[in-house]
Amino acid sequence: MATVEGIPCMYLRGGTSKGAFFLASDLPRNPDDRDDVLLRIMGTPDPRQIDGLGGAHPLTSKVAVISPSGNSDADVDYLFLQLGVDSAFVTDRQNCGNILAGVGPFAVERGLVPAGGEQTRVRIRMVNTDSIATATFATPDGMVDYDGDLAIDGVPGTAGAIKLNFEDTAGAATGALFPSGHVWDRVAGVDVTCVDNGMPSVLMRATDLGVTGSESPEDLEADAALAERLAALRLAAAELMGMGDVTGATVPKLVLLAAPRAGGAIATRSFLPVRVHTSIGVLGALTVGAGVLAEGSVGHDLAVLPTAGRPFRIEHPTGHFDVEVGVERAGAGFRVTRSAALRTARKIFDGRVFPRPRL
Repeated sequence: MATVEGIPCMYLRGGTSKGAFFLASDLPRNPDDRDDVLLRIMGTPDPRQIDGLGGAHPLTSKVAVISPSGNSDADVDYLFLQLGVDSAFVTDRQNCGNILAGVGPFAVERGLVPAGGEQTRVRIRMVNTDSIATATFATPDGMVDYDGDLAIDGVPGTAGAIKLNFEDTAGAATGALFPSGHVWDRVAGVDVTCVDNGMPSVLMRATDLGVTGSESPEDLEADAALAERLAALRLAAAELMGMGDVTGATVPKLVLLAAPRAGGAIATRSFLPVRVHTSIGVLGALTVGAGVLAEGSVGHDLAVLPTAGRPFRIEHPTGHFDVEVGVERAGAGFRVTRSAALRTARKIFDGRVFPRPRL
């Protein structure tokens, strides 16, 4: 594909992430060729991503590829791609619920879905896990309205609310809500809960790793001994979850849990899997909520569980994130009854991007 004239691209913040959004038809069909172009667009590999759009952090080195859906249950297909920063990789082994917040607005902006009056609902097939989410957002006068009064921790100011309702998130990547077959396991000498409510994750008590769970992301990232221990634990837990060798993968995520300190249900520090999230991802939050709600899991006794009808408030390094998540017993196990969240998104630019000539 010739890139001398640039490639149509929209850059959006979705939740507490931001990324480049493309129509699939504007990118090479061959995945290897597509990934090569995307690496050159984002400026990877380079820890500063100085020669591309990337923001020198996994949370800002993301891509959404959107197309009309061939699935009768959905309006559009959304393929999420996580790009490395200083390492040249592109992976589709995980979803991103924050970037998902921008998919509905992008679909309307690009004419894939007509605006539906004061509000528009877009049914989105998340290609990575073949599951469905519905985004509902304001479209007065037939245009996406990014303005509004919803504040989310980790993003300055306020913006328009985007309601995300998820279907069939439990086991979306691994085949089961608790892919090891248990709500509690012991891995590498540490009590863990392996759980997948849209984001395969390994939940642990922070104190079992010699930290409090209140440390800053920078302090946790600087702890070389902790990083080495977590890396080994992640590989072992992934085998238990049926995920095989995840040496080069970004999942499962690792989440340190602690008792809440600011009126929430549980405090978290989430690893990506090496860098530490400055907040927590949407699907990561829904997964933590489901894992902690299950009786007998790691974190269940640490949590201050909300009363019926109240959101599950997850504390993170820059504040909190309220999600709606329900779990109930089903036979010998558990099933998820509800997964929903409110996010915001904002269009940052719409134009053409020019990949650097070569890696």
